[in-house]
Amino acid sequence: MPSKVVSLREAVAAHVHDGDTVAIEGFTHLISFAAAHEVIRQGRRGLTLARLTPDLVYDQMVAAGCATKLVFSWLGNPGVGSLHAIRRSIEAGELELEEYSHHGMVARYAAGASRLPFFPLRSYDGSDLEAANPHIRRVASPYDGEEIAVVPPLNPDVTIIHAQRADADGNVQAWGIVGVQREAALAARRVIAVVEELVDGSVIRSDPDRTLLPATVVDAVCVEPFGAHPSFAQGHYDRDNAFYRDWDPISRDPGRLSAWLDEWVRGLDDRAAYVERMGAEVLDALRPEPRPSGSVDYGSYG
Repeated sequence: MPSKVVSLREAVAAHVHDGDTVAIEGFTHLISFAAAHEVIRQGRRGLTLARLTPDLVYDQMVAAGCATKLVFSWLGNPGVGSLHAIRRSIEAGELELEEYSHHGMVARYAAGASRLPFFPLRSYDGSDLEAANPHIRRVASPYDGEEIAVVPPLNPDVTIIHAQRADADGNVQAWGIVGVQREAALAARRVIAVVEELVDGSVIRSDPDRTLLPATVVDAVCVEPFGAHPSFAQGHYDRDNAFYRDWDPISRDPGRLSAWLDEWVRGLDDRAAYVERMGAEVLDALRPEPRPSGSVDYGSYG
C-alpha cells in the first residue's frame, strides 16, 4: 500500500474545498487546531462547520471568515464563557445555526457512519429543540405505531481528527477521551488524520485494540507534534488552561483577535513555526510525567 503521509498543507489543499461540510471533532482532547489553522491560511470560505462542542477552534475559524454555518450541540469557551467571534457573527446575521443535543449529534454521526436514513432517540421528549430545528422530526414505529423523534444522518465532506499515532498506511491509534472521532470519520467522504508521531506498522499490529480507524477510511496522514494545542494529547502534553482563559479577552476585541490570527496563524508558514514560537518554557510546562500502562499478551494468532 502506498504511503498516505503528506504535509498538512497538501492534505488541506487536496481534501478541504470551499463550501464543504467540515467536522473537526475531539471532546476536549485531541482537537486538531493545527488543521484548523491550515484551513485559515489557505483561505477557505463558505464552510459548514460540524462539531459537538464548537469551542476555540471554531471561534478562530469563524473569526477568520471561513464559515457560514454551524451544526452543533453546545458552544462556548469551556470553563470560561462565550465564544465572542461566533457571538458577533450570530448577532450580525452572518452565521446560520443548526442546533441539536449532544445525543442528537452523536446519533447523526452514527446514522451517517451506518448509512442509515435517520436515527431514533427518546431524549427530545419534552425538549424545545424540535420547535427550533425543523430537521428533528417524528416517525411512527413500524412495530407498534409509537411516534419517536428522529434526526437525519450527518455525512461531512471531510472529517479531520487528531490522534497520538498512525502508520504510513493510515491505520490510526488513539487513547484517552476519543469522543465521536471514529463515528465522524466513518461518516465522512474524506478523512485527514493528524498525529503526534508516525510509527511502523508493526507497532500498530502489536497493540491492535488501540486502533481508532483502519487504513481503508483514511485519505491522508499528517505528522504534527503539538498539533492539538491548546487542547491536549494524552501522554504527549497537557491541556493549556491558561490559553483558554487568555482567549476570552482576545476574542472580545475584534482588532486584537485579528492581530492574534496574523501573528499566530496567517503570519506563520506551518505548525512547526507555531510550536517554535510557543517556546521551550511553555512546551516543557505542558509535558506530563510518564505513566505507562500495563501490557497484555495477545498470544498466538493461530
